[in-house]
Amino acid sequence: MAGVVVLTCGSARWPGAGAPVAVPARPGREELDEILTGLDGRRLVVCGTDADLAAVLLRLLRTGVLAAVPVGYVPSSASSAVARLWGLPVVPTAAASLALGGAPQRVPLVRDDSGGVLVGLGVVRPVEGVVYCDDEVVLRGRAGRLEVAPDRALGLVVRVVRGGLLRRRVRDVTGRAVQLGCRPTGVWRDGVASHTTDRWTWYRHTEDWRLVRG
Repeated sequence: MAGVVVLTCGSARWPGAGAPVAVPARPGREELDEILTGLDGRRLVVCGTDADLAAVLLRLLRTGVLAAVPVGYVPSSASSAVARLWGLPVVPTAAASLALGGAPQRVPLVRDDSGGVLVGLGVVRPVEGVVYCDDEVVLRGRAGRLEVAPDRALGLVVRVVRGGLLRRRVRDVTGRAVQLGCRPTGVWRDGVASHTTDRWTWYRHTEDWRLVRG
C-alpha cells in the first residue's frame, strides 16, 4: 500500500492487504496528530464508524492539512449515513477497493459551534423553538426531530420532521448554516449523543475535504 496510510478505529477491521495503524474509536490529538502531520501527500483511509471519520477529519482540520489529504472511507456499518449520502459501497472489500483506487472529490465539511464536525447526519430531537437556515425560518413551534446533513449545493440541508408515521410531514431546506434556539433537548452527531442544549449552530466550513468516491 505504497502512498497510503490505513487507520482502523476501535473494533473496525481492514479487509485489504498490508498492515493498518490501529487507533481507538473516535481518536483524538494524542493518537492522530503525529500520523497526520507525517502524511506528506499520501492518501489516508479510515476504517470505522461515521463518528470515527468525523474525529479524523477534525484532526485534519486542526493540523491544517484538511484540503491536502485525500481520504478514503471503509464504513464498519451498512447503515452509514456517509456511505448513503455520497454513494459509497458498504461491502468491506468493495469499499476498500474504492478507497485505495478511487479519485478524490471535494465535498462540504460541516462544523458546529461546540468545536465538532459533522460528516453524515446530525439529529436534534425533540425540538420546540425557532430554527433558521440562513435567513429563512424553517421551524417556529414544535417538531419531532430536526436532521442536518452535508449537501453539495450550498453546504448543508436541514430537514424538519413533524407528526407520526401516518401523518408525517417533512420539510427540507438547503443553505450554508442552520441555527436553533429551543427548549433544552438532545443533539446527536454522526450517531453519537453530544449533550443537552438550548442553542446550536451547524455551518459549512470555508474549506472542503477530499473524499475518495469517484
